[in-house]
Amino acid sequence: MATETTDPVRLPPGPRAPKLVQGVVLLSALVHVIAALGRRYGSTYTVNLPIYGQTVVISDPVLVKDVFSTSGELLERPTNLGGVFGPGSTFSLNGAEHLERRKVLVPAFHGKRVKSYEAIIEEETMRETADWPEGTEFETLQPMMRLTLNTILRAVFGAEGSALDELRVVIPPAVNFGSRLIPLPSVVRRDFGRWSPGGRFLEYRRRIDAVIDSLIAEARADPECDQRSDVLALLLQARYDNGEPISDRHIADELLTLVSAGHETTAAALAWAVERIRRNPHLLSRLTDEVDAGGSDLRQATIWEVLRTRPVLNATMRRTRKRISLGEWVIPEGATLVISIQLAHNLEQNFADASTFNPDRFLDAAPKPSSWIPFGGGVNRCIGAALANLEMDVSLRTILREFRFSPTDEPDEARHYRGLAIAPRRGGRAIVHRRTSGMVGADHSASVAGNIRAES
Repeated sequence: MATETTDPVRLPPGPRAPKLVQGVVLLSALVHVIAALGRRYGSTYTVNLPIYGQTVVISDPVLVKDVFSTSGELLERPTNLGGVFGPGSTFSLNGAEHLERRKVLVPAFHGKRVKSYEAIIEEETMRETADWPEGTEFETLQPMMRLTLNTILRAVFGAEGSALDELRVVIPPAVNFGSRLIPLPSVVRRDFGRWSPGGRFLEYRRRIDAVIDSLIAEARADPECDQRSDVLALLLQARYDNGEPISDRHIADELLTLVSAGHETTAAALAWAVERIRRNPHLLSRLTDEVDAGGSDLRQATIWEVLRTRPVLNATMRRTRKRISLGEWVIPEGATLVISIQLAHNLEQNFADASTFNPDRFLDAAPKPSSWIPFGGGVNRCIGAALANLEMDVSLRTILREFRFSPTDEPDEARHYRGLAIAPRRGGRAIVHRRTSGMVGADHSASVAGNIRAES
């Protein structure tokens, strides 16, 4: 792990262009520039950026492990995301306060509780794919957005009826608009009236908070609240070590964080999964055969490989609180560390033949946490990682059971940075045909579809 030091600052090499030029170039073609600098300078290099200043980009697995295991006294996560989600968001917290909040949240995303969301995921997948066109190319990203949003609203908020309808309407534009505010200076996020960026986002928050307040009131009035499995009910019952509850405003910030950070990223990953398997006909055939046989190993390996080759988040960040020694480098106080997920996943020392999409690499062993980092690492690792994996697994299982994908030899879809997540530029396009015979689980599918039609 990194250690505090008084040695002279010694930064990795990097480009020497003016700060503004480096920032403009990086923002204009993030994925390509990060890769190009990695090829030129190796697994660790320094860039100088507006707002962030001296920024050290890291992908070497040893240094990644050191960063993730370093104490919060030396490194902290920047709170720019928290500036959008609010002071009660996990992204606004560091140190002891963050660890205490994480301790409260962890039970909601582990073991039987996450597994209990499987039925919700399958129901929403069946609902969203019920009217997929057959034989006509369409983009899967938007359907996946709706699928993951509905899933997480039900799992996190326990929302239904008019509350669910309102959140379905307001959260997508709020997330889209808020994600574009994240990299901007905090002054831009302030409320200077209804036409200012901060003012516009505040209007979204008022609508969302009104719904959350009503859901909190309903949950408190529910005599069986302690039997519910949704995250809202859990947070209302949670207590810190001193016996104090989480305030309603902090609960609202945390719920918005979980929904915003969870649904778009998982939807993008699902669209990438479609984009990848359509370009690998043999894999597509094996995945379909596995679904029919009731297996899951290859599907899980495919999910891991999709997240390796097409990570939906480019990087995770830390900021030095003191001067530290990290490997052979000495990083000054106040510097930014960028752990590049993209570069780490493409290092040959981490993955042989790294540029090739090959799920078989994960059939015999799960990926190592210092080299496969789509969910970050350490105490800041994404708390919803298990839920995201379950969403991908159940959704893909259901879709492959219900549909046959037409393979394609079209060029790979380019990466498109949406502000929060990196998605296929053309939306993960697909051509499907409904499987009408010879399906394992056909009776179950008909039952689920019938239930959905009855509810509609």
